[in-house]
Amino acid sequence: MEDRKFAEGKRFVAGWDIGGAHLKMALCENGVITHAATLKTSMWLGIEEVRNGIGTLRTDVPAGAANAFTMTAELSDGFSDRSEGVEGILTLIEEEFGVRNTFIYAGRSGFVDTLRARGLAPDIASANWHATAALAASVVGEALFVDMGSTTTDIVALRDGKVANTGYADAERLLSGELVYTGFARSALIGIANLVPVRGTMTPLMNEYFANTADIARILGMLDEADDQYPSADRREKTVAGSIGRLARMIGRDGPDLSTEEWSDIALWFSEHQLRMVHDGAFRVATDHRLARGAPVIGAGIGRPQIRRLAARLERPFVDFGTLISAVEPARDAACKAAPAAAVALLAAAQISKSADVV
Repeated sequence: MEDRKFAEGKRFVAGWDIGGAHLKMALCENGVITHAATLKTSMWLGIEEVRNGIGTLRTDVPAGAANAFTMTAELSDGFSDRSEGVEGILTLIEEEFGVRNTFIYAGRSGFVDTLRARGLAPDIASANWHATAALAASVVGEALFVDMGSTTTDIVALRDGKVANTGYADAERLLSGELVYTGFARSALIGIANLVPVRGTMTPLMNEYFANTADIARILGMLDEADDQYPSADRREKTVAGSIGRLARMIGRDGPDLSTEEWSDIALWFSEHQLRMVHDGAFRVATDHRLARGAPVIGAGIGRPQIRRLAARLERPFVDFGTLISAVEPARDAACKAAPAAAVALLAAAQISKSADVV
């Protein structure tokens, strides 16, 4: 952002989070989020999926707006490796948005143009967590930031108004507990537990993608259906009965074999196991960084119902990320679900304003 042309001070800034499964966009007008959206884009089917998604979401972006990007889609198996992924996504961004007033979030290196971004692939790859955590840190100061999306959960310590991460790349963050590969909608149940109690007997699970965490949240009444954009595992109906049928396959049964209450108990078992996975990471991060006992848990993403339970388990206050950002009320919840997109929009808008002040 050292280029003086960035100080022109665009009124609108669109933030984009290009993920492997979803494309997220948040529109910022004069420092306030006025619109946010999340769209299914299966990067593993080809980059054209994302191009089409951009075409859909950019209809809500005014002409002349600045655009700021972060990404995780470089990890998709649509690319041979992450470097190829970053390069491919940067090329897509240039083709769709050009290079003027187009900025890439490079985490610890800040915002850069697309040319400089090509030499910063390790900083850019999967740095969306850094943007959201940095924005939260600037408001709260000290906290445990947790963002649970459809597939993964990011856990980051915030200290003295800054991001206090141990790892940066995905491999490092998996080791530190800052990245837990479980999410609120798309995670396979076999990745959460190996055994489940059925009428008092610990029962092994089928090693198949018969059901996912959206089914669990649906059975427990925790799911906003708008957040489950992918087909169900069997491509059948997304109802409680349909989810019970899918859950039943995990233990070689059919829905009528047990009562609704029994299936609800089994769903709760999975939910608790997922919570323990996240709790282990959160406890490690909080203690490793010696966060004060009163420091809150800041929750973002579609998995906030689980993060609320996590905060209670950790005996910490819960703060919704949506309450920390400047947003019009109709867009606040959607912006919290698309938190990295909202974060890069707000961070870029602040940088534009700052640059304009000094020109």
